[in-house]
Amino acid sequence: MQSNQIAVQLYTVRDFCKSASELAQTAGRLRAIGYETAEVAGVSADISPEEIRRILSEAGITICSAHESSDLIRLNPLAVVERLKAMGVDHAVYPYPAGVDFSDPASIKAMVSDLDAAGTVLREHGCSLSYHNHAIEFSRLGNETLLNYIARATSPETLQFELDTYWVQFGGCNPVEWCGKAAGRITVLHCKDYGFGANNQPFFAEIGYGNLDFPAIISAAESAGCKWFVVEQDACPGDPFVSLEKSYKTMRECLCS
Repeated sequence: MQSNQIAVQLYTVRDFCKSASELAQTAGRLRAIGYETAEVAGVSADISPEEIRRILSEAGITICSAHESSDLIRLNPLAVVERLKAMGVDHAVYPYPAGVDFSDPASIKAMVSDLDAAGTVLREHGCSLSYHNHAIEFSRLGNETLLNYIARATSPETLQFELDTYWVQFGGCNPVEWCGKAAGRITVLHCKDYGFGANNQPFFAEIGYGNLDFPAIISAAESAGCKWFVVEQDACPGDPFVSLEKSYKTMRECLCS
């Protein structure tokens, strides 16, 4: 991993992206930490894609990918293409299987079919689509995990994977092994450490402050063809900018080649 492949997930600082002026201040703070690239998610819907692009660009931050509405991706992928073009990015992420009943194989198969079709539309317009996992995808469908089924039932040309290291671990699987399973289909990796507290509960940790083997994860993701290593922390113990700075320092000083 090179330092210019490190990116930040704006969802981490979603509470500071509720208006255009807030987003501009946030972008400046993130650039001061060292982040040159961002993945868009959690930004107020009142800020247009064009404005997001302008604000981040003026702060010296480019966009590598964007989480788009789950329903919009499935129902109107052309609208997603338009949003991506307005932001100046070519990679969309299906963020969560909203409305999908994971106890119903028919519901799962409908989602997979829709995503394969959406990925085809995006590909025809020079864009691409990834599926972002949480832990629910590691429940079982017959003799395999749901994530394995999603991978098997779709084409690498139409659906990539944005593996989330924390949620793979939370789901009882190995992030390093899953990077290997998804080789050739990983454009973006969500880098998020897995801590475990004295209360016998896991928690979101800054990179290098949890228990995941990030040198092995980064190496496996690189071998799998990963382009972007996105720092995300769903919940922080205090100021999220402090957490993002700690993670960036670890990524830059300890994990870059």
